[in-house]
Amino acid sequence: MSETTGPEEKAAAAAPTTPAEWRGYLKRYGDAYLRNEADGEELVDLLDEDQLEVLDGGGRVDLWLGEAPAREEALVESEERLGVRFPPSLRGFYLASDGWTRVGGAWVGEGVHPCGRVSWMRDGDAGSRVTAIYDSIPGNEDLVQLFSRSLEVARGEDFWLLDPTDVGPDGEWAAYEFAPKYGDPTKYPRFSALFDSGYTSMGG
Repeated sequence: MSETTGPEEKAAAAAPTTPAEWRGYLKRYGDAYLRNEADGEELVDLLDEDQLEVLDGGGRVDLWLGEAPAREEALVESEERLGVRFPPSLRGFYLASDGWTRVGGAWVGEGVHPCGRVSWMRDGDAGSRVTAIYDSIPGNEDLVQLFSRSLEVARGEDFWLLDPTDVGPDGEWAAYEFAPKYGDPTKYPRFSALFDSGYTSMGG
């Protein structure tokens, strides 16, 4: 399996962990998304006329592109359902926003799943189809093993995956962005670094 890891300084980029850190970061992320990623039609869907006027004038629109924070009880229920405890940066994210609807620079059109929809890739319809396709092609054994053990936290054309068997000293799990049409996963040291790749791609 070919893995591509960004430069060391990128791996150490903005890495929110606590809910408070995530809230501040996600507000900046949403601002960057509105300015650099959303097209005209999407902006009309997201903003009212007054907000559009402010944005056109170079002002900052305070728009939350996520959800309400997950309750700790809901987070624990999801962890118990899956038989794991989420890594710190993913827990902090969910306690700030139970999902995220717009992701910059990534083909995960459904956004980051709310905690109640996080699942093993092998159990989802799309994940099981991709796994079966790659399993049918010789030489993909490492990829198939990654799919079989990873949690799916976001999906569209591509997948965002977390590997609970690859844990760093900070308790964070290795994270992957996987594009089925290309075949090579891009590895990140933690969920927050994967999420931040979209912010960086927007010039954040």
